[in-house]
Amino acid sequence: MTNRQYRRLALGIVLTDVVALVMAIAVTALARPSQDLGSAFVGLLVAAPAVWLLIFAAFQLYSIPRLSPAEEFRRILEATGVGVGVALGVALLLSDRALSVMTNGWIVLTWVVALVLVLGSREVWHKKMGRMRARGELSYRTLILGANEEAVKIAESLQPPTSGYSPVGLVRTDFGWVSWDGAPILGSVEQISNLIHEHGIECVFIASSAVGPDLMKRVTKYLRWQDVEVRVSANLTDILASRLTVQPVGYLLTLSLRPVRLTRGQIIAKRLFDVFVGSLLAILTAPIWLAISLLIKTSSRGPVLFKQERIGRAGRPFTIYKFRTMVKGAELLMPEMMERNEFAGGVLFKMRNDPRVTRVGRWVRRWSLDELPQLLNVLMGDMSLVGPRPPLASEVALYQDWHRDRLEVHPGITGLWQVGGRSELSFDDYVRLDLFYIENWSVIYDLFILGKTIPAVLFKKGAF
Repeated sequence: MTNRQYRRLALGIVLTDVVALVMAIAVTALARPSQDLGSAFVGLLVAAPAVWLLIFAAFQLYSIPRLSPAEEFRRILEATGVGVGVALGVALLLSDRALSVMTNGWIVLTWVVALVLVLGSREVWHKKMGRMRARGELSYRTLILGANEEAVKIAESLQPPTSGYSPVGLVRTDFGWVSWDGAPILGSVEQISNLIHEHGIECVFIASSAVGPDLMKRVTKYLRWQDVEVRVSANLTDILASRLTVQPVGYLLTLSLRPVRLTRGQIIAKRLFDVFVGSLLAILTAPIWLAISLLIKTSSRGPVLFKQERIGRAGRPFTIYKFRTMVKGAELLMPEMMERNEFAGGVLFKMRNDPRVTRVGRWVRRWSLDELPQLLNVLMGDMSLVGPRPPLASEVALYQDWHRDRLEVHPGITGLWQVGGRSELSFDDYVRLDLFYIENWSVIYDLFILGKTIPAVLFKKGAF
């Protein structure tokens, strides 16, 4: 049932992808009316959809349940470029005049328009899928093989409707079991065949610590013949999936654990990206800087910029710059504010309706404009456009060992913590998102997060 729902959604996405490409070609032709392709233009409109779908299918862009947002973004970026290039290559075969169009930038314009349209339509589809999951749809009926503590943790993590899974029950093995009210123990592993058919199971989640090698071999072999999705837990705590790769060693299947750090080449590429984009953003937002500075100066006493010591890469302190949004001397009032901290976990401080915030400051914070001066930190090399949130020294003092891995890179103005829920997340969730970002960094990933930051700010998702 769930797979059929995803297949129907995939068909809809196929149609919107085709419409996006045809519109991109048409819009580009209208934008450059002096360029006449004649018969090549008609041939391009006819051939492009078939070529487009083949390339997108080759990039597995219609395997919806198996694509993370960032991975989908990367594949769309690559597939769109390949698709437009191939489609316009077809136009070259149909007409020599297409060569002059390509050299005048039509291919670049078509690629940009197609990319924007595809990403926009995909975002609409993802919002639709989010609403469907909230209603209990697009949810795999899941049987968890195992009834030990790990199996219970798996069941708990799958319970929210947004997970895309609906835990039906647990299956007892010889590796221990515990009682849990969330989902019943439906039977033993010998009954798994009957349980799958009896309960309409669409996914079997195997708790690796609840099965031995022989049982794992028998179960996975049997499940190959069942029309179910199969997931196997890695049984690793505080280790991100992005750090793991599967490697065969002899007759064994092993997980290789990569360290949490950027390579030297990645550090250089990230720095060049920060300088180029940071300089461009500073120039484009200069009028906003001036307007906010005048508002702050004329509405309350104190400096325009707020300066504070934060901890940067490798634990080195630096001075962060922000537009002042609080009354002068607000930091002196911090001790009496701590008991009103609304942030789960206690490491960070967040409070709605902070009385220290000025009237102008509340508006500036609402749209995250107080962060703009951090572009100076980016250009000075203390920060990056995208990265972990810059912590205070008092926060770092409370870190557990695994939390300190987030200090492997420069802190950022924005990051996965901002586009992933901001104040709604726990501190451990912040850190997990930061480490995921570090291990998976690329220029494309930074573009993805910067693009996601815009709607997060506009809709004030999780902001205080």
